[in-house]
This record gives sequence, structure tokens and C-alpha cells, in this order.
Amino acid sequence: MGIEIIFKIAAVGILTAIVNQVLKYAGKDEIATLATLAGVIIVLFMLIDMISQLFESVKILFSL
Repeated sequence: MGIEIIFKIAAVGILTAIVNQVLKYAGKDEIATLATLAGVIIVLFMLIDMISQLFESVKILFSL
């Protein structure tokens, strides 16, 4: 689970950057901003599960 999440985040970042540049070149700056925001939200949803696992581990560690 370690390295593949980094590759997934990098892939989303690269795709978001490409879409952003294409939309800016087409003159659609507002949609480019929304596409970038959508990329950030997708990455956050990918990380929510990992963050919840971290909190559960910390909770178990300190409840002993």
C-alpha cells in the first residue's frame, strides 16, 4: 500500500495538470480552476481511508 498510493497521487496530479493547461490554452480559465479543484478533492478522498487508519492505530496505541 505504500508506493502504489504515491503513484496514484502522481497520476492524478499529472492528469490534472494536463487538463488544466489544455483548458487554459482554450481560454476556459474558470473551468481549469474547477478541474484543478476536482483533482485535489479526488486525492483527498484517496487519502481519507489512510488517515482514518492512522487515527485508529493511534487510538489503539494509547488505549493500552
